[in-house]
Formats: sequence, C-alpha cells, structure tokens
Amino acid sequence: MVTKQKGNKRIYSKYSPDAKMILFHGDVMDFVSTIPSKSVSLIVTSPPYNIGKVYEKKQPLDKYFDIQREVIKELYRVLKDDGSICWQVGNYVKNGEVYPLDIYYYSIFKEELGMSLRNRIVWHYGHGLHANKRFSGRYETILWFTKNEKYTFNLDPIRVPSKYPGKRYSKGENKGKPSGNPNGKNPSDVWEVLTRDWDSGVWNIPNVKAKHPEKTIQPCQFPIELVERCVLALTNEGEWVFDPYSGVGSTIIAAVLHNRRSMGSEKEKIYYDITIERLQSALNGTLRRRPFGKPIFQPKGNEKVVRIPEEWKKKKS
Repeated sequence: MVTKQKGNKRIYSKYSPDAKMILFHGDVMDFVSTIPSKSVSLIVTSPPYNIGKVYEKKQPLDKYFDIQREVIKELYRVLKDDGSICWQVGNYVKNGEVYPLDIYYYSIFKEELGMSLRNRIVWHYGHGLHANKRFSGRYETILWFTKNEKYTFNLDPIRVPSKYPGKRYSKGENKGKPSGNPNGKNPSDVWEVLTRDWDSGVWNIPNVKAKHPEKTIQPCQFPIELVERCVLALTNEGEWVFDPYSGVGSTIIAAVLHNRRSMGSEKEKIYYDITIERLQSALNGTLRRRPFGKPIFQPKGNEKVVRIPEEWKKKKS
C-alpha cells in the first residue's frame, strides 16, 4: 500500500529501495527483517521503558532486555559501517528504586556488539512528573554509539553562539586573531536551549507536555527538535534515518524536514494514523511544531492550553 502525498511525495507502507518515506504498521522485527544490511546511516529512537504505558506490557527487567537485545542485533545488522545509533532512554522505577536504563543498555551495545560510545548526552527539561519521596526527575539520556572508528559528524549545522564571539588572542603568534570559531561553538553533551545559549553552554529542549505545540495523545512523545540535532550532525542529505519505535513520527518528520530519507515502524494503529497526519502537515508546511533553536518560552500565567484535536482522542487502535 502507498499513501499519496502532496505532489509526487508518497509514504510507503513497506520497505522499498525507491522510497523516500516509509511507515510500517506492525512489529519492529517484522519490518527490520525486510531492510537490507548496512543500508541505514542513523537509527534514532526512544524504546519502551517497561514502565507500564498503554502501549507496553510491564515485565521483569531480564525479559525486557532479552527482547530489546534481539531488536538491537537486527538494528546493528542494517546500520552502515560509518553509521550511528542514538538510543534515548530514561529510568525504570520499581518500589521507589531507580534503575537507570542507559547503564543496562550500555553492555548490550558495547560488550555484546563492540560499538563505541561517542557521547552520553543529557537531555535536560524543566517540567515533568513530581516526586515526593525522591528528587523529581528532570533529564533523560541519549547514548550515541558508532559502529566503527570512521563515522559521520557534522558540527557546523548544530553550533551554538560563542559566549564571547569577538574574543581574540592577546599574545603569541595568533595575537589579534579570533580565538574561537566564527560560526559558534560545540554545544556540549548536555542539551539545553535557553533564551541565551551562550550564557549556559548547554541545550534545554522542552519535553512535549500540555502546552507544547507538538502535543498529541502519545504519553512519551519526544520533540522534533531533539531529533533534528542528531539528524543534522550524524547524517548527510539523502541518507536513511530509521526509528524502530516511531510513535507519532517525530524522527520521520525531523528527517524529512532536512532532506533525508526516513522510515519507521509502529505497532499501535492510533499512533500510526497520527504520524500519517503529522507527516502530511509537515510536507504541506502546516505542521504545528517548535522551530529548531527557538528560545524556551517564559510563561506569564495567562496562557491557553494547546488542545488535542478531537479526532485524535476518538481514534482507537
């Protein structure tokens, strides 16, 4: 099946070497088995956290990781030799005790598959669930692994303004010359986007809650902006970006917006349908989203809550 889009743009429902956009409805293992080996440049995803959300069945941690291990092995197979995996996870909490999932995942990627961890990126956000018997969690992590020593990394598209853009060397052979890159600095491994990036040196990307323009009914939706940074830094135009747990399509949309080929798999029909709608809006230029690099909104106390479309509420899987 092919869903027609504006003009000659189409969303394919199964893998095709001629496609630019693919969205598969079903289990990730059924889809990834159809993808050729060493064909994907970047895999970006946020897998189920095993915390009992509506789209997952909570199970013992060892069984949860056994399932994820098989998926990751297949993802490794389809990843190019110079490709990257960005695995975004939070914490599993049981009886008030925190189990940091990234620590458990590290052994699978590193010890079992021999991949190299390039960064453990901390995504900090200012709002989330409040705890009363421990400190409230306000961050998640992105494990960026590469398959080999040679990999794509484009720094310029994701630079942030330097703290002192006009600063120059005061002595030595470079005296009088600019001491920093005129295009800005490396944004570091803590991601924040504050009103003034150069005051903090980190990126603060708001999580998708009630007032976020991208909000849908998906309870663990991550923002398009988060994926855009990975896409711009770790791929080149025309390359494949894949999200095995695509949810409501943030990864697919981020890839399409920057002229990459994109594909995803999603087993929940309601999220699949929402992704189709959001992707159509993105292609038409009408998608509600938070622009890349926009400063964080400072609330005044009289804001209106972003309403979720009634048709999304009525959808059933």
